[in-house]
Amino acid sequence: MAPRITPEEVASRRDTILNAAKWCFLNFGFAKTSLDDIAKRACISRTLLYKTFSNKEDIYTAVFRHWLISRHPLAKAAVAGDGTQRERLFEVCRIMLIEPWADMVGAPMAGEFYEVCERLDPEIDALHHKIAFECISAILGDELAADVFMKSLDGQIGDDPSVPILEKRVRLLIDRFT
Repeated sequence: MAPRITPEEVASRRDTILNAAKWCFLNFGFAKTSLDDIAKRACISRTLLYKTFSNKEDIYTAVFRHWLISRHPLAKAAVAGDGTQRERLFEVCRIMLIEPWADMVGAPMAGEFYEVCERLDPEIDALHHKIAFECISAILGDELAADVFMKSLDGQIGDDPSVPILEKRVRLLIDRFT
């Protein structure tokens, strides 16, 4: 009889799979990533991969959800945290935009990654934008300003900037809004 694994071990295995899958999807693309690629990168068997996820689409959606949704509690904590309005707004932007961007920038299939994620589960992207808007609105104290700020933020990644350039742009934008 196989030994029982703890819930912590199950969660750790899931995180390992999701990180391995994210790397594969960002580097090979959705179509060219195989379940074998993910299993090898996660150092597990394909059978064990199937015990955790039912198919590649399920893994892809889980990667997207984990990648974005796991940031929400941190962003909400930043809103209520110590610091000036500028510092808290930058922290929210760092958590919700800069860090995810850093995960993607430079990866060969980064553009496809986000597009496929939006197509497979648009609700995740909508929830991520909703939480970002709520956080920014709470800090700025003005929903219209938060809307304009978010639209401006979206425009900062159009030319695929490096992370340091994106950070400078975000700080400049924050200076203009606070």
